[in-house]
Amino acid sequence: MRIILVGFGVVGQSLARLLSVRKRELLGYGINPRVVAVVDSGGAAVDPKGVDLDAALAAKKGGGTVADHPRAGQAKLDALRVIRSVEAEVVVETTPTNIRDGEPGLGHMEASFRAGKHVVTANKGPLALALPALNELAAHNKVEFFFSGTVGGGTPILHFAKRCLSSDRILKIEGILNGTTNFILGRMESQGEGFDAALAEASEKGYAEADPSLDIDGWDTACKVVIMANWIMGKETTLADVDVKGIRGISTEEVRGASRAGRSVKLLGSIDDTASVRPVAIERTDPLCVQGTLNAVKFSSEFAGDEVIIGKGAGGMETASAVLRDLLELKRSRAWK
Repeated sequence: MRIILVGFGVVGQSLARLLSVRKRELLGYGINPRVVAVVDSGGAAVDPKGVDLDAALAAKKGGGTVADHPRAGQAKLDALRVIRSVEAEVVVETTPTNIRDGEPGLGHMEASFRAGKHVVTANKGPLALALPALNELAAHNKVEFFFSGTVGGGTPILHFAKRCLSSDRILKIEGILNGTTNFILGRMESQGEGFDAALAEASEKGYAEADPSLDIDGWDTACKVVIMANWIMGKETTLADVDVKGIRGISTEEVRGASRAGRSVKLLGSIDDTASVRPVAIERTDPLCVQGTLNAVKFSSEFAGDEVIIGKGAGGMETASAVLRDLLELKRSRAWK
């Protein structure tokens, strides 16, 4: 399996490390992933025989770009040229999320499909804006499209619903889909911190981005709601259909008041007849009332009732494990090694 890795940030680098560490085990699964190109904003490293991933990681750490790779680096080579010209079966797309227009990830995915290449991604932006169109384009070009890492990081939320609950009809999905906001609200409740102090602590621990707006204003959760609504429930939902209210402006008194009543304030994403994201005070005995940076999703189905899946929803290595899971799934559906 020849792979083009587009995006070499936290997730891309974590995937490179994971592929190196698990190489021998993967051979036991009948898969021999060979990364023939790595692309970042500064250029690319290309080697048809397989890019030395340790050297790519060292180049990224040293000069900030894989274009500094000692043997395979090319400073002026961009992702679209690599996707169109380098021979490979799969493009792994891990560039940053952009919910304004989905770029550059959306263009990378479209180009990959048109080039007859399968896509595995952890990039939520393009899917939140154009998942039905991307699925149609993949089907038209007879290629596969996997994206389990876009919801829940390493926790197989999409796989669980699509596979394990496929015999039932899911009536409602709700859950905590953003670990950053869950951490912030938890600190406000347990330590009595103000919102700004809790956000600063989340940033210090690496849970929040330099610009945390997507998290605290609810848009990261909204993206995941859109993906689940489309992929799991077959709804033609867009971001414009989601009623979004984040946690910015939540006061410590609101959080502590809920706590005194035996409840915890959580940012919940919900899908039934409508789609929404909003802070909700839920009972501490509710299975969704998880702590720290955990995610928890409850599926309410017609016959099986309520089922909850809980796990880590973010992190470079956790998300990289979801990408690897999708690569294994792709291998099962295809014949090459």
